[in-house]
Amino acid sequence: MDIVVQALVMGIVQGLTEFLPISSSGHLILVPYLLGWHDPFIDSLAFSVMLHMGTLLALLLYFRADWLRLVPAGFAALRDRSFGGDPDRRLAWLLAVSTVPAIIAGIALNDLIETRFREPRLVALTLVVGAAILWVADRTSSRTKGVGDVTFAGAFGIGAAQALALVPGISRSGISISAGLFLGLDREAAARFSFLMATPITLGAGIWEIRKLVTGEAGVDVPLLPLVVGMLGALVAGIAAISVLLRYLRTHPTTVFVVYRLVLAAVVVVAWLGLWDR
Repeated sequence: MDIVVQALVMGIVQGLTEFLPISSSGHLILVPYLLGWHDPFIDSLAFSVMLHMGTLLALLLYFRADWLRLVPAGFAALRDRSFGGDPDRRLAWLLAVSTVPAIIAGIALNDLIETRFREPRLVALTLVVGAAILWVADRTSSRTKGVGDVTFAGAFGIGAAQALALVPGISRSGISISAGLFLGLDREAAARFSFLMATPITLGAGIWEIRKLVTGEAGVDVPLLPLVVGMLGALVAGIAAISVLLRYLRTHPTTVFVVYRLVLAAVVVVAWLGLWDR
C-alpha cells in the first residue's frame, strides 16, 4: 500500500483514538502490525509523535476560547501572586501542576519507552489493564463534581495517572478520565480536564521530537507529504472525536470503550498465535 495512504489511515486512527479512551499509542503500534505494514517511517516513534502534533492542533482549535482565557489568567496569577477569586487563574495553575508527573516520567523513561514498550503483546496486556481500571472507575465514582472542584492534590494525582500512559495501551485519555472519575468528577468534567491537561504535555513531546527529527536523532528518513497528510488526518479526526466523546459522556457510561479494548486485545492475541492472516 502507498505510504501516503498508510499515513492518512494512521492519522485518522491517531485522531480518533487520542481522545477516545482506547489508546492512540497502542493503536499506532497495532494497526501496522495487524495489517502487515513494515515501513520504518510509519512504524517510527517520530511519526507517532508528529501525529500527536495534529491532535494538539485539534485541542487548540476546539478549546481555543478556554486557552485564550487560561493563558493570560495563569500569567496574571503569577504576576499578582494570587488567584483573586478567578476560577480561570486557579484552573490554569491546576493544569500546570498536573503536567509535572508526566514531564518527570517522560525524561526518566524516554529511552525505555522508545524500545521496550513498543511491542504488540505488551499493548494487548495494557489494553486489558486499562479496561479494568476504566470499568472500576466508572462504576465506583460518585460523579457529583465538576472541573471547578478539582484540588491541587487531585490535579497532581490525575497528572500522575497520565504519566502511566507513556506505556502504550494504557491510554492517556482513558487513565486520566479514570483518575478524574475516582476523584468524583462527572464523566464530561473528567474528559474535559483530561483534554485540557493533554495540551501542554503534547506540545512539549512534539517539540522534543521535532528537535530529534531536525538533528537526525530520530534515525529515519522523513518524507514530507506522508507526514503532512497524516497530521491533517489526525487534526480532522481529532476535532470530531473530542466533540463526539464530550456529548456521549453526558448521558452514557464508558462500557463500550471497555468492551472495545478487550476485543482488540483478543485480536492481538489471535494474531500473535498466528491465526490472523495478514
